Amino acid sequence: VQLQASGGGLVQAGGSLTLSCTASGRTLDTYAVGWFRQAPGKERQFVAAGGWNAGVTHYADSIKGRFIISRDKDKTTVYLQMNTLTPDDTAIYYCAAVFTVYSGTYYKEEGPYKYWGQGTLVTVSS
Repeated sequence: VQLQASGGGLVQAGGSLTLSCTASGRTLDTYAVGWFRQAPGKERQFVAAGGWNAGVTHYADSIKGRFIISRDKDKTTVYLQMNTLTPDDTAIYYCAAVFTVYSGTYYKEEGPYKYWGQGTLVTVSS
């Protein structure tokens, strides 16, 4: 599975962006997916994750209520809708995926993820 993250860019504080993570090689219908981000000078951190049961999601406290992770019906694309952005959201955003047996499984840690996208830069200006 190859993942391609896209949709990053420059946005003003309070604005919105939607990131996409598109898979090639196969669909993501039995894969848990996660979004992580790395701000300048900081370690990569968890943002959001979802099991392949679309109703199973989990978010970092820092973005809860502002970001939404979702999947496309074709099961090849996962989205991260980001609302009410602040300068603290400035980072490179990475998507990751891993095959899971159970639809409700997701991971907040980086270790379990086998496939990673290349990252897309989000810059939020004040």
